[in-house]
Amino acid sequence: MSEIEEVKARLDIADVVGQHVQLQKAGRTLKGLCPFHPEKTPSFIVSPDRQTWHCFGACGTGGDVISFVMKHDGLDFGDALRVLAERTGVKLKERRVSEEQDRARKRLHDANEAAAEYFTRQLTTDAGKAAQAYIERRGIDEATSRGFHLGYSLTGWNDTIDHLRGCGFTDREMVSAGIALQGENGLHDRFRNRVMFPVWDAKGRMIGFGARALEADAVPKYLNTAQTLLFDKGGTLYALNKAGDAIKREGRAVIVEGYMDVIAAHQFGFENVVAQMGTALTERQVRLLQRLAPQIVLALDSDAAGTNAAVRGHDVVRQAGGEESEEAPALSWRGLVGHQETTSVDLRVVVLPEGKDPDDFIRSDPGGWRALIDDARPVLEFRLEVAAAGHDLTDPRGRSQLVQDYLPLLSAVGDPVIRAHYLQRLSRIAQVSEEELTSIVSRPRGRPDAQMRRPIQSTTRGASILDQREAFLLALLVKYPSLREEGLSISGDLLWDSEARQLLQFWQESESLEVLKTNVPAELMDYFERLILWRIPPFTEADAAKALLDCLTLLEKRVLAADSHATAAQIAGLQEELGGDTITTAFAEGSVGDVSPELQETLQHGEEIGNELHKRERKDGRKPVQSGIDG
Repeated sequence: MSEIEEVKARLDIADVVGQHVQLQKAGRTLKGLCPFHPEKTPSFIVSPDRQTWHCFGACGTGGDVISFVMKHDGLDFGDALRVLAERTGVKLKERRVSEEQDRARKRLHDANEAAAEYFTRQLTTDAGKAAQAYIERRGIDEATSRGFHLGYSLTGWNDTIDHLRGCGFTDREMVSAGIALQGENGLHDRFRNRVMFPVWDAKGRMIGFGARALEADAVPKYLNTAQTLLFDKGGTLYALNKAGDAIKREGRAVIVEGYMDVIAAHQFGFENVVAQMGTALTERQVRLLQRLAPQIVLALDSDAAGTNAAVRGHDVVRQAGGEESEEAPALSWRGLVGHQETTSVDLRVVVLPEGKDPDDFIRSDPGGWRALIDDARPVLEFRLEVAAAGHDLTDPRGRSQLVQDYLPLLSAVGDPVIRAHYLQRLSRIAQVSEEELTSIVSRPRGRPDAQMRRPIQSTTRGASILDQREAFLLALLVKYPSLREEGLSISGDLLWDSEARQLLQFWQESESLEVLKTNVPAELMDYFERLILWRIPPFTEADAAKALLDCLTLLEKRVLAADSHATAAQIAGLQEELGGDTITTAFAEGSVGDVSPELQETLQHGEEIGNELHKRERKDGRKPVQSGIDG
């Protein structure tokens, strides 16, 4: 038994969850109010038999005991495991691979720090006069420039490389750190003739750079360090290491788009401001901030807030700078609303005056910036105002388009009070009855939305056949690079064991097996090594793709079956509360519409799941690829 399995085997999930949620018996399960979103009717289910938890309300997710501690306490997998190991008395082994990994990471941190010091020195030389003039022209004072370690990269192809070689760093380390590139003519500097903005992680360790071109026609204008072991644009926020204390103190984080916007804010005393790294906002960035403050404000310029793309619910913030996005899917407006509903964070939006960016606005009117942030609008409020302003409401077609644009956001809202409030407002604006709008929101929406309700389970009594199926799926991804595209679209919700889900996440975030080996933390190394040693039949690429599809089909059927069982348990619990044969009588008399809306929704969901399972069973006549594991 692995350390992770031993930790879970020594815990009862009902005891762990029960410390934070008041649970009541409901058949073979326990239920209570979900701790991750506000609700009045219990939708949070704990299964002692399977040692799992699941929210059937706004969250639509769940997991095992480790997943619960991760979500509740805002911890990553390793920290949650260590907390539970200490509680159960399980001693986690120190592994040599962890020391090797730490040494490799430290060398990359050191290489970035050495490069940052070099860039900072160049800023004060004759070669750096143009960069210094740009910084002064943008109104950055000397103290702020030093505080953010601004610098300049020379125009030569090998200046930084030659300097770092002299500091003892190898070519391979420079490439791994994202400072150098291997081109057709050999190794050369990634950053040349640019103003340099060092980037730190939340713990204050140097991980990479942002760089602004000084030449007017340079492409791209802004360039970041490429994806490396340390630098992950989708999981990094500029200046979070400097802003963390202020964010905690003020209970609010403000997200802007550019480095200069952040620097101006901090120079004028607004130290709770951070920026994205040239990409649209990602869920991982939101999660970083929600651990620090209950409120997050997105500061958008008027163009980003008013584009048709934004109105129709795509990227929250514009793609910046001309460099391709490499990772981390952006949060759509619907995703942003859904994320707000499944966490305790309060997400708000402000739009800057026409033609202003945060840098300009803060310098010209610091008091106005403070008032603007204080008056930030809730996401749903903001989106309704923008959507209404974007359509001709005197035209029925315009009102119809407004409803089509806005209702998908409300479908992500689980709180009935909040949903009713905005349905009422939309009803008045669109001149459509609340009953009709409610009916539209409640209609079945097919598999993408149904997947939001999937339960996740885990075992703690050793590996079952289905656990092996999860491991087999991961082994296929690890051993067959041709499955990369298919693997990137796999949802972690399909995997019930927290360690399997973590391995999938690390695989999706790693560009190659070599990077994955370096990224895997020590606590998951045993699991990862079992995947590497898995004896897979000698598949062709086509057979490997079919085997992956077989795995996914089985796992999707599994979650549908679990959802069906959980729904049946909910119906039984509601029947017990109602007393008598209320449901049976309603069906017999054809008066299901007379029972409570909650029960109607549960019955409808149960019917949808049953139909989907039936369709899956009829479709599964194809013989699966032989994998050595029974389905």
